[in-house]
Amino acid sequence: MLTMDDIIREGHPTLRARAEKIAFPLSDEDLKLAHDLMEFLENSQDEKIAKKYKLRAGVGLAAPQVDASRRMTAVLVPDEEGKPPFFKHVLVNPTILSESVQMAALSEGEGCLSVDREVPGYVPRHEKIKLRWYDLDGNEHVERLRDYTAIVVQHEIDHLNGIMFYDHINQEDPFFKPNDLILL
Repeated sequence: MLTMDDIIREGHPTLRARAEKIAFPLSDEDLKLAHDLMEFLENSQDEKIAKKYKLRAGVGLAAPQVDASRRMTAVLVPDEEGKPPFFKHVLVNPTILSESVQMAALSEGEGCLSVDREVPGYVPRHEKIKLRWYDLDGNEHVERLRDYTAIVVQHEIDHLNGIMFYDHINQEDPFFKPNDLILL
């Protein structure tokens, strides 16, 4: 079981490297990595387990964040209480095929399990994306995502490309809001 001790923090070189594409069929090591990433998200969103193991809640965890330079990320966007998750997938070799011109940002800013400090500011991202990824069996999926889920997936894909969320924040004016930026 992964804990916060398994997650590398900003400053570690793996977080700034471009992760390697994964070949199919997946190795046992990659299958275990996929399981561990999703299990961490499930545990981090369970109040009792999170408290017991001191886990910070997360909706996404990319392989580079556990020092595995592989193009894989788990995403678990919860839905309302008692309903199945809104979006729950391990994305292997994800690629953004297209993106909206319309930009959006989370009004409270973004956080990251690999960043132990508050980094205030808007993180402009595309409001909608068309995403291609492969599941653990090598099946291709293409899906259109929008709003919060699209932002989470873009954050995680950034990890696969060595980009941190705060790289997108306007350094001169962190809360600069262009007129066409939607705040979610």
